[in-house]
Amino acid sequence: MNVQLTSVDTTLVVAARTLAADGVVSLTLRRPDGGMLPAWTPGAHVDVLLNGDEGGLIRQYSLCGDPAARDLWQIAVLREPQGRGGSAYVHDHLREGAAVRVRGPRNNFPLRPAARHLFIAGGVGITPILPMVEAAEAAGADWRLLYGGRTRTSMAFLDRLAPHGDRVLVRPQDEYGLLDLATHLGVPEEGTLVHACGPEPLLQAVQEHCRAWPPGTLGVERFAPVRTAETGPAGAFEVQLARSGLTLTVPADRSILETVEQAGVAVDFSCREGTCGTCETDVLDGKPDHRDSLLTEDERASGDTMLICVSRSCGTRLVLDL
Repeated sequence: MNVQLTSVDTTLVVAARTLAADGVVSLTLRRPDGGMLPAWTPGAHVDVLLNGDEGGLIRQYSLCGDPAARDLWQIAVLREPQGRGGSAYVHDHLREGAAVRVRGPRNNFPLRPAARHLFIAGGVGITPILPMVEAAEAAGADWRLLYGGRTRTSMAFLDRLAPHGDRVLVRPQDEYGLLDLATHLGVPEEGTLVHACGPEPLLQAVQEHCRAWPPGTLGVERFAPVRTAETGPAGAFEVQLARSGLTLTVPADRSILETVEQAGVAVDFSCREGTCGTCETDVLDGKPDHRDSLLTEDERASGDTMLICVSRSCGTRLVLDL
């Protein structure tokens, strides 16, 4: 995949904070000097480093503003009572004027060119979809959006979607039930790409309905990792770092990333759970045992790259471009 724009790690300030929906706060971020931020494309996310330098909380949030507004970034965060503390920190501490470290942008969910687009969003999954919709509209593409949520008041950015009229189907669950995926995905449409983001049950259902569509039709963005089958051996293996000249043993109870870190080799990483793509590394030899939630089936089959925070080796040795 390796789809990355110019990446920076900088301190931004919260320029504006608004309530985008019940339980969803929208933050507009800018540089303290008001200068330009790195360019980004629809589908991109940033890493937000929370709780200062001590807490170790790093969370990925999709950029949902206007890519043409080069001096501002916008994110929206749902408070998750059962979460691990990231969303609570955003809601409780990031007020207007607060400083926050941000790294990125990175895009693992790009808007690919197509004659037609079908967008499917569930809840706060609208955040990466929203700039995609606006880009498709600006390009004059044929597109539709199916947008679901628990209730209408819990669904963010309905005001930004309203001008698009009947291209957007807003379907709160308390009014319409679950999204009618069978109607929208039941018959494959030639030249149409499907882009989906939302809770895992929704994405699993979308994937199931897209099985009859041409390979490569569906692109998804996940909030959390999916448990994958472990195909390789559970024991230790060797990893050779081609650029560093090191050969390391990766124990059964440690990841490649942890082993490389312990050896003093600097590697970019963020989520440590196989979803963000920051640690994606080129594989020069050997067969990876992919355990991530990001790479496509074609990318897994090629074996050209792997996410070293979670994936392992199908054999006794891997050679990595590190």
